[in-house]
Amino acid sequence: MNRTIYGFAGAVVALAAVTGVAAVAAPGDDGAKDAASAPAAQRKPVERSTLVCARPSVSDVAETTYTAFAPKGAPGKKGSAELRPAELADPDGGTGGTGDENGKGGKGNKDGKGGKGEKRGKGRTEERGSKGDGKPVVPLSTPGTPVTSTTDSSEAPALTGSADGRFAPGWTVQQTTVVSAGAGRGLQGASCVTPDTTFWFPAVSTADGRQDYVHLTNPDSASAVVDLEMYGKGGKEKAPSGAGEGITVPPRSTVPVLLSTLTAKPVTNATLHVIARNGRVGAQVNAADEKLGGDWIASAADATPRAVMPGIPGDATSVRLVAFAPGGKDADLKVRLAGPSGEISPAGYETLHVKAGMTSAVDLKELTKGDPGSLVLSPAEDKADAPPLVAAVRVTRGKGARQETAFIPSSPAVEKRATAADNSARGSELALTATDKDAKVKVTSSAGSGGGSPRSTTVTVKAHTTKSLAPPRPQGGKGSFAVTVERISGGPVHASRTLTREQDGIPAFTVQTLPDDRSTVAVPDAAEDLSVLTED
Repeated sequence: MNRTIYGFAGAVVALAAVTGVAAVAAPGDDGAKDAASAPAAQRKPVERSTLVCARPSVSDVAETTYTAFAPKGAPGKKGSAELRPAELADPDGGTGGTGDENGKGGKGNKDGKGGKGEKRGKGRTEERGSKGDGKPVVPLSTPGTPVTSTTDSSEAPALTGSADGRFAPGWTVQQTTVVSAGAGRGLQGASCVTPDTTFWFPAVSTADGRQDYVHLTNPDSASAVVDLEMYGKGGKEKAPSGAGEGITVPPRSTVPVLLSTLTAKPVTNATLHVIARNGRVGAQVNAADEKLGGDWIASAADATPRAVMPGIPGDATSVRLVAFAPGGKDADLKVRLAGPSGEISPAGYETLHVKAGMTSAVDLKELTKGDPGSLVLSPAEDKADAPPLVAAVRVTRGKGARQETAFIPSSPAVEKRATAADNSARGSELALTATDKDAKVKVTSSAGSGGGSPRSTTVTVKAHTTKSLAPPRPQGGKGSFAVTVERISGGPVHASRTLTREQDGIPAFTVQTLPDDRSTVAVPDAAEDLSVLTED
């Protein structure tokens, strides 16, 4: 063996000693048997989580509450969790501490601070402009206890941050905004999101009377480059002058983009695709309607042949289904409503045909009839190659001038655990849907932000039904609390949480779906195997 080979072998041994690399075997030798007999990967808690929160509102009559929470149970005694303000940038790449909704240079105070301030913790108030003062927002000190912060500043910024150590698994932040008047008035809620490279948003619109903005927030230290594509009932919309292509999102900055700039003419029902060609972003859409209020639209679950939209309120006066098939095949779907006693087919809307690359929309009249339920879309024929789809519903409550709107995107099942922050003793309701088999679910309400101790209850959700329940109230709890949903046994469970609040006779509400919190990750067992260095 020559000197070069010895050097290479030494490097491999050093690497194995440091990292504990798994054994490597050539095809056809006994290594394949060893791999087959190796123990399954263990699931271990994640060590770091990243979230981004969009800029909540530019209205002078809006108030936003942030609620952060991390469940108990993660190992270790160290860690932190906090958010910090992001810079506001425009779609052309410029940045600035203040600006209007599309980032084109608004006005601020001479001292650079937001004049209306922000209330933190236990009544403490601090001034903050859209650049932010660099101080952390809703930092956590103890797992299992939520922390809240409230601001009524129209210049409240987007936020980015991370959690590590014992706070990382299941870290959740909710922003809930009350808009008293104007377009989008009502209750607007959103869970802060994990950054990614692609997002689908069915049910967006560029129709007259509607203003939809997509907020692109970059939490990283390098710029991200994003493309935006809009799809209507005729296919991909042609954007004027290449709008939506190559949008630069600077490091730790946010860029709001008005969706009407991406279509040559108004489109009532559309699907937005966000693609980060470089880097990653968090993406959220704010929809504001002059007559129907507004809310945040969360991204739909990854495209699959089945879509579940959990938690449609029983008093919904209108439900509009919007679906999109991103593959190359048309999708023929069965439409079912999973209610308290089982699944039913909406009269006259038993099936839906969605053309490939086109957005389909249908108004499901008198869908719930007083009982809460979940909309389930599945292939009309049981085929292995059924095309994937993404979907969402726009739900309206109230009548006439007192209507309010929320959006429920298709949501993945809760594999192990999901959490909803910012709940109260009144006005919070969970919806749990079992699509295939009975499922047993544990629901735990945390201690309140003002004290108390957690309470839990266990419920069984029958197959093909939706169970609606108010979460248990914490013992002696004050303030807001978090609700954790854990699947104990049985089939898949889809979940959502609805917040309701009466507002000048308007049934204001918002719905957040509860995807799995991905608090654990599969870690394969690894061991040193120096036999790969022996010479035959």
